[in-house]
Amino acid sequence: MAHPSQLGLQDAASPVMEELLHFHDHALMIVLLISVLVLYIIVSMVSTKLTDKYILDSQEIEIVWTILPAVILIMIALPSLRILYLMDEINDPHLTIKAMGHQWYWSYEYTDYEDLGFDSYMVPTQDLTPGQFRLLETDHRMVIPMESPIRVLVSAEDVLHSWAVPALGVKMDAVPGRLNQTAFIASRPGVFYGQCSEICGANHSFMPIVVEAVPLEHFENWSSLMLEDA
Repeated sequence: MAHPSQLGLQDAASPVMEELLHFHDHALMIVLLISVLVLYIIVSMVSTKLTDKYILDSQEIEIVWTILPAVILIMIALPSLRILYLMDEINDPHLTIKAMGHQWYWSYEYTDYEDLGFDSYMVPTQDLTPGQFRLLETDHRMVIPMESPIRVLVSAEDVLHSWAVPALGVKMDAVPGRLNQTAFIASRPGVFYGQCSEICGANHSFMPIVVEAVPLEHFENWSSLMLEDA
């Protein structure tokens, strides 16, 4: 959960998000080193009155400043491609959930169960209880077992939406008539918040996503209660 004045990203709650955080720090350090080097060169060139013919006309320097950027780009590209392929990997999911975007709420269907599905609406501000977050809390959470591969099938019924949960490193567009899929593993128990990340109309800001990761035993108890109520 992000908090006011936070500068960094949210704490990772999935292996993919941990990889994304590491890549973010890696790329940021490269950018910082390049910025310091360029600033040093600019200051030194402006402040000194000395000139050197080996700097003004040097094939060695030209070779270095041609090869070095290529090496830096490779250092950024290879980890990036690795994470992109990791994000597309879906290996033997233990649970499949279909998330459908509507104007302006989400509906979830647990396809491994015969009749387990519900709509998830934002809790109005006047109905919030102490400890709940305004514009982020829903009346029904998407409950999942922790440490289990979860596949989410994402689509929309009306207009473009986007199912995104930053702490899990998940963001997938919901397109009418198209079924997209993504996968994640919640590495720890907790409640993770997200929002629709595609402008979808007047109430775009009022269709949050809440994922609750619980131990497998608690998930089985929850699913049994939901099936009984259905």
